[in-house]
Amino acid sequence: MSSVDVHEGFSAEERAAMKDHAKELKAAARRGTRADKAAEAERDVLAKIAEMEDSDRIMAERVHAVVTAHAPALAPKLWYGMPAYALDGKVVCFFQSAAKFKARYATLGFSDLAQLDEGAMWAAGFALSEVTSEVEARIGALVMRAVG
Repeated sequence: MSSVDVHEGFSAEERAAMKDHAKELKAAARRGTRADKAAEAERDVLAKIAEMEDSDRIMAERVHAVVTAHAPALAPKLWYGMPAYALDGKVVCFFQSAAKFKARYATLGFSDLAQLDEGAMWAAGFALSEVTSEVEARIGALVMRAVG
């Protein structure tokens, strides 16, 4: 078997994301009322954003502001260590920092629950290198469309 054929398993970043998700599930199970859970989940998201490197943090802060303003039905929560926004507990969209997986750009992603369908093919993820006012407007339109 050549070295090309060997499956190396999950990367360190992927394993860390899975550990983050396990911690998130345990923390959510310990919380009290629905309001307590929502408030704590948003604090967790804001704390995770605050930990990010400069450019990722700035973009994540702006994405958070746009999503919460344009789609208030979406509740902030952590999802695999990333800021995410859920409807009825199910993630609709998320922000992935460039540093999270050592990528060239950050990503705004949408799950299959997002109502972004356009014919036989449509985008479910968007590369972000900067969040300008034009990008904010596009994000706002996408998240409003995602929740119908």
